[in-house]
Amino acid sequence: MILKAEIHVHIEGTAHPDLVRTYARRNSIDLTGLFDADGAYLWSDFTSFIAAYDRASSVFRSEQAYCDLAYDYARRCAAEGMIYLEAFASADHAAEAGLSYRAYIDGLDAGFAAAETTFGIVARLIVVGVRHLGPEKVENAARQAAAQPHRRVTGFGMAGDERFGQPADYARAFAIAGDAGLGLTVHAGELAGPESVRDALDHLPITRIGHGVRAAEDSDLLRRLADEAITLELCPGSNIALGLYPDRQSHPLRRLVEAGVAVTLNSDDPPFFHTTIGAEYDAAARLEAIDDRMLRRFTRNALDAAFVDAGTRSALIARLEAAGTGDRPNPAL
Repeated sequence: MILKAEIHVHIEGTAHPDLVRTYARRNSIDLTGLFDADGAYLWSDFTSFIAAYDRASSVFRSEQAYCDLAYDYARRCAAEGMIYLEAFASADHAAEAGLSYRAYIDGLDAGFAAAETTFGIVARLIVVGVRHLGPEKVENAARQAAAQPHRRVTGFGMAGDERFGQPADYARAFAIAGDAGLGLTVHAGELAGPESVRDALDHLPITRIGHGVRAAEDSDLLRRLADEAITLELCPGSNIALGLYPDRQSHPLRRLVEAGVAVTLNSDDPPFFHTTIGAEYDAAARLEAIDDRMLRRFTRNALDAAFVDAGTRSALIARLEAAGTGDRPNPAL
C-alpha cells in the first residue's frame, strides 16, 4: 500500500452520515431532506452542497462531538494508509453551535491525539475564514488563531465561495496569521478561473493553493506556479462531483504534473463527494495512468508543503521512504 498524506480536507466535511445521524438523535435535530433514499448526502449544485454541509455540521455541538469527528476521520484514513493529515477547521461553524474557539480546537485536538496514539497518523489543523462571510469575519478568524495559539494549529487559510470579493480584500487577515507564524493557503481556481489563482498569488503571501486546478487553462500561470514552487492541493473527486469536469480522464491532473507544478491529492469533503483519500490515489492510478512512483511523489509533495516543524517532517518523510524501499516504516515520531 502506498502511504498517503492529505493537506486539503474540511473537518466538518469529513462527517460520515452515520455519525451525523447519531449526533442528530442525541441533540433532537431534524435532518429531513439531508439524505437520499440510500442514506447519502443529498445536494445538486455548489449552493445546495454548502447548505447540506452546514446542516450536517450543525449536529456537532460539544467538545466531545468534535473529538469523535476528528477521531472517526483519522481512523478511516489510517486504514487507507494515510500517515499525515491537515484538516481545515472553521470556528464560524463551531460558534453557530454555541461552542467557543478554544473548546472547538481542544475537541479536535483530543480526537487527533487519540488517533495518533492508536494508529500512528499525525494530524494538524488549519484555521480558515469563510470568504463569502466577508473580510471582517475572515480577519476575526485570523485574530482568534493568532491570539490563542495551539500546538495543533499550524496554518491559516480561506475557504468558501471564491466568487465573492477579491483576494486583496483579505490581505489584512493573512498578514495577521502570517505574523503569528502560521503557514498560509487559500482556496482559488476552483469555481473561478485562472485569474482567481493569479490574483491570490499577487495579493496574498501564500505557499499553497487549495484546488488551483483552473490554472491548467493558462500556460503562463503554470510556469509561474512551478517557478515560485507553489503547491496545489488538488481534489479531483470534488471537482468532478461539482461538475468542473465530466470525468477523471478530462481532469487536468496530468497536465499540471507535466508542467512541473507540485501537485498533491486530497479528498476535500469525502462523504459528500463519494470519495476517500484511498479512492483518490486509486483513481489516479487506474483512470489517469499515474504510476506508483508519481503517487509516492504526490505524498512527498504534501509532506514537503505541510505546515509542520522540521523534525516531524523528517520523520514522516523517513516513513514514506522506508515504505517505498520495502523496509518496514517506523510509526514512532
